[in-house]
Amino acid sequence: MKTVRNTTQLPVRVPLAGGKTLHLGPAKTGQISDQAAESRGVLRLIEQGTIELLGGDGRSGGESPDKSGSPAQDSRHGHSRPTGVSRRGDR
Repeated sequence: MKTVRNTTQLPVRVPLAGGKTLHLGPAKTGQISDQAAESRGVLRLIEQGTIELLGGDGRSGGESPDKSGSPAQDSRHGHSRPTGVSRRGDR
């Protein structure tokens, strides 16, 4: 799996095999397969500077996704945990 990052301030659609699309928000990251990283559409976006490939490829600065400077990426996805919320009713 390769990690790609949107380097623009606009949302980007990354075309993938099988008619699928990866939607990346501004400065967000996503993961694609190794085969998808070598596709024409992805390579075109990399050459334009719209996205960058992070990790073992060497095309970017070799920065890993967990050192991107953004706070706790896992906390931005899904529902947050309840903190001190009491339940009501018979449960």
